[in-house]
Amino acid sequence: MATTPAAPSPAATTSSTDSKLEVWKETLYDAFQKAGDENHLFSQYDILDFEVIPNRDTVTLLKVLQSLTNDRLLIAVSSQTGLAWRWRSVEDAENAWSTARSTKQAARPKKTQHRLNMHDSVLKTALKQLQGKGLIAPFKNVEHPNKRMFIKASMRPSERATGGPWFTDSAFDEAFIEDLQRVIFDQIKRKSTYHSTGASSSSSATRTAVPKKGVLKGGLENKGKKRSAGEISGGDSDKTAAASSSSPAVQQPPPKREPALLPLPAGFKEYPTVREIARFISQTGITTDTILGEEDVQKLIDVLVFDGLVEPVRVAGRTGYRVCRAPRQSLQGWAGRQEGGADEGGPEPHVNGFTEAPCGRCPVFELCEEGGPVSASNCVYFQRWLGLE
Repeated sequence: MATTPAAPSPAATTSSTDSKLEVWKETLYDAFQKAGDENHLFSQYDILDFEVIPNRDTVTLLKVLQSLTNDRLLIAVSSQTGLAWRWRSVEDAENAWSTARSTKQAARPKKTQHRLNMHDSVLKTALKQLQGKGLIAPFKNVEHPNKRMFIKASMRPSERATGGPWFTDSAFDEAFIEDLQRVIFDQIKRKSTYHSTGASSSSSATRTAVPKKGVLKGGLENKGKKRSAGEISGGDSDKTAAASSSSPAVQQPPPKREPALLPLPAGFKEYPTVREIARFISQTGITTDTILGEEDVQKLIDVLVFDGLVEPVRVAGRTGYRVCRAPRQSLQGWAGRQEGGADEGGPEPHVNGFTEAPCGRCPVFELCEEGGPVSASNCVYFQRWLGLE
């Protein structure tokens, strides 16, 4: 009985595919060089006519072309007939690789001096002339603040070198981050809550007390008849009934409510998203010298989420954010507070009985015990908290 051969393992299949891909890449690159010079453009059909790709499979062709493009051996261009490719020499590809690795990376004078084998005075003169012509520009690197570095004037340093928007003059700008967090918190609070003024409507303000229905007491002619509001009495005597019928209906004043922020109803779909908050910051011009992307705004919102100030809400396929404990939040804004302290208008802190009592904030809590230097019987903080001092 013939045995069935075992199926090849995924690792062996992957290795075989990679080896075939390398062979196709080398053969196709040689075909490019033989078919024309570096400026010649080749369309997809021209490349298939090389008869390198088996069965003229377009999926395999795209994989090979993408791999050659990643190796900087091919350049994809847009022509009048559509997408086309032109080949590049191996030397140019190596230069392109080195340029890609050094893009947005700074050069240190000592490293440049070592690579060029130049004298220190000659290098300083050359750097000064290049800087005077506006070809290079110095900048500070947050990873190496004590080293002098230069970059091409037409390039912007990478965020790794400058620290991104959170660094100012190579220093971590905590005040800038806190101000942005307050602005974002106020915007989320404004868009995710309803401002209730506490005023009652006109219908509820003029609402009167409706008396209970009753049955007339008396003879057979009155039996089964319902009394009107004026005939209802609290007792059985006719005198009390007459007094009750002559008294006007009593108006109940509506309960007085203070203005507060209320959460929006379930199913609300307009909670602010990261993109909307980033657009709001850009339109208000809060960050004039710094451009914040959605990723930067997402980092600030994540901090607010970790602090328990806002929470994500996913409704109708979009993720928005709303403020936590809306009725406890202040009606005032948290950002830009100059008077009354920096925390005025900010989020309501988490409190409980333990944090309100002196024990929760006692600096000598570890030493407190009966018979020790500090105990509940001689605690000065309890005396102040209870108002006995």
